[in-house]
Amino acid sequence: MTATASPAIPAATLIILRDGVDESAPELLMLERARAMAFAGGALVFPGGRIDPGDRKLAELVAPHDPDESAARIAAIRETIEEAGLPIGLSPSPSPEQLKVLRAALHAGKPFARALAIAGCTLELDAVEPFARWLPDHRPVRIFDTRFYLARLPASAPVASVDATENVTLFWASAASVLADADAGRATLIFPTRRTLERLALYPDYESAVADARAHPIRTITPWIEERDGGTFLCIPDDLGFPITAERLDAAQRG
Repeated sequence: MTATASPAIPAATLIILRDGVDESAPELLMLERARAMAFAGGALVFPGGRIDPGDRKLAELVAPHDPDESAARIAAIRETIEEAGLPIGLSPSPSPEQLKVLRAALHAGKPFARALAIAGCTLELDAVEPFARWLPDHRPVRIFDTRFYLARLPASAPVASVDATENVTLFWASAASVLADADAGRATLIFPTRRTLERLALYPDYESAVADARAHPIRTITPWIEERDGGTFLCIPDDLGFPITAERLDAAQRG
């Protein structure tokens, strides 16, 4: 008897951009996953994680018109606080002490709604912009249905700090420099992250990234395998804004 495949795990991730130095390309916040992690161990990723039941309950309270989308935005904001200590999409922006209390509450397992109340903050879900949605399907690897969002680093944001649990380090870098490190063997990128960085490398600033995101539909991307040009390639659609839509399967880090 064939086992029934487990459903995809809903997740969300946040691409945070800040202005580059001397009008250079914008920089992105990247986290390195602990090598022991079952999913994407050792790879560079954006802050993010699963959409929790508490995210859905909070979404039904603050934005019941579209609870699935709202829950994903809430998860992206929550995970960024937990993993990087950055308060994106909160009003008012918490003081350093309030942020410390908020992050500690989340790490202690308190519901996000309760942690926000303790810090005296409310959510501003419009602070994150939909960018893409990826649903790779290469079982038996764990499958995530991940919504990607963009956000600008607030001017008042504190210095990001890694949580040292699932992720071991973080840094800011341009998309082009992260890709160069991966090409030189100094970094590991899974397939969706590489395609996303290639697209982000096209933008001179945050406004351009948002404009391009709004110019393309958010359609779930499930890569497929295709024989072409004498080789086997992992492919994605060519109408969603990604400049490179195929990579040789033997070179792709599928995640």
